[in-house]
Amino acid sequence: MKLTAITGVLLTLCTTSAIAQQSSKPFLFAEKQTEVLLQKTAETKASATKANQFSPRSLNPDSSLNIVAPRDWCAGFFAGNLWQLYEYSGDAKWMDQAKAFTQIMESEKTDGGTHDLGFEIYCSIGNAYRLTHDEHYKAVVIESAKTLCTRFNPIVGCIKSWDNRKWKYPVIIDNMMNLELLFEATKLSGDSSFYKIAVTHANTTMKNHFRADYSSYHVIDYDPETGKVLHKQTAQGYSDESAWARGQAWGLYGYTMCYRETGNKAYLIQAENIAKFILNNPNLPKDLVPYWDYNDPAIPNVPRDVSAAAIMTSALYELSTYSTNGKVYKATADKILSSLNHTYQAPLGADKGFLLLHSTGHKPAGTEIDVPIIYADYYYLEALLRQKHLKQGKPVLNTAGTLKY
Repeated sequence: MKLTAITGVLLTLCTTSAIAQQSSKPFLFAEKQTEVLLQKTAETKASATKANQFSPRSLNPDSSLNIVAPRDWCAGFFAGNLWQLYEYSGDAKWMDQAKAFTQIMESEKTDGGTHDLGFEIYCSIGNAYRLTHDEHYKAVVIESAKTLCTRFNPIVGCIKSWDNRKWKYPVIIDNMMNLELLFEATKLSGDSSFYKIAVTHANTTMKNHFRADYSSYHVIDYDPETGKVLHKQTAQGYSDESAWARGQAWGLYGYTMCYRETGNKAYLIQAENIAKFILNNPNLPKDLVPYWDYNDPAIPNVPRDVSAAAIMTSALYELSTYSTNGKVYKATADKILSSLNHTYQAPLGADKGFLLLHSTGHKPAGTEIDVPIIYADYYYLEALLRQKHLKQGKPVLNTAGTLKY
């Protein structure tokens, strides 16, 4: 064999070995990548046009890093990633970085102009309190929940999602994720009003957002004066009657979380039925990482949505601990996580330090298509932690504070 051929074989073997090692040690990979993302974020912030841009969200079409201000709905995820790395490693350097990015998010606690306070505050400050039990973080969570409740209309029975758009009172399936902030606030304050609003929103959404097969619409528009449903559509999906992949994942995660917080078996049944729709869908690929919309007629020649896969995985691990079908859910979550580890990780040191490739943000708007997105990384890390806890025979959630695991 010629020297060049031998060299090529050795390079191939080395590359294959590196990829195998990277995928088999996902947290070590995540730590190394996050060091890159911290560096790239600092460099990008130094040249940002706005002083308050600080948190990485995704990559721009020119492959530059997209960083956003605290008001962006994705701004809290990176702080959450840093807390999760601290939870896994116990390394104080991750806590120090997490505190810095978390502190910047506190300004959102009084922002009544968004329904995304759950994403912004719970993923950052909620994780901070969970792992430190610092009373300051507790106060921020409670104040943020009070702010979120100002968007609740008791006639509609839901928290309003968007302002100043074409709808009268739009509520999106994503909003299920923000209910965790309200449940947490009840536990921290003893004020049951947060709980009651969360349950009312979950019940109204369960009634109006889902089709007979347990797929969900993205947006329900209500009449704020009567509570009547005016229109049902799927704004970020292929069509109004299609099943947008991330929307299905939000629903699965949201109702699993609602069962955890309430013990209401109606929520468990809802989560199981959503899981059935997803996992039995004929357009779900063999590696269980969905296309961006289950009903896009151009499948398989359409983008995947790795963020939907990551959200699903984390939800399925938790659902596996509640359901009689738990063994199937856990095995499915293990399979999806294996796919993410082996096929969808970014190359080490590449893609500005994001962890996962091939997410789809808003395809109809032509934004964030087939790129890494920060919330995919957040739920990926959460899924890795949940898998680790279950392997150790411990509860899927670490809620005791201060690095129980």
